[in-house]
Amino acid sequence: MAKKLVIKVTAGADAPERCSQAFTVAAVAAASGVEVSLWLTGESSWFALPGRAAEFELPHAAPLPELIDGILAGGQITLCTQCAARREITEADVIKGVRIAGAQVFVQEAMADSVQALVY
Repeated sequence: MAKKLVIKVTAGADAPERCSQAFTVAAVAAASGVEVSLWLTGESSWFALPGRAAEFELPHAAPLPELIDGILAGGQITLCTQCAARREITEADVIKGVRIAGAQVFVQEAMADSVQALVY
């Protein structure tokens, strides 16, 4: 079994089911004791900002702010450097605990021993 789960989510409000699935899998894994690294890219980048997750709604899905809290309690959330730059998001703008990092860090995490990587 993988000791670490790396998830890259590219979908946001534009594809709510894919988005919710990624956050749900990450939160459940973190709650189960799996080391989780969730990467926000593309439209999901907006969820690195305070209050944005509260605007997301999907019937029969867990609230995104609760999922984010669960992920941060047991894992890491990273905002893609280029995605942040395109949206003019800086370290000072993001939720406490969210980092901004680039492709090199993603590749290091995804290629490490005992890692399972998923893309949504």
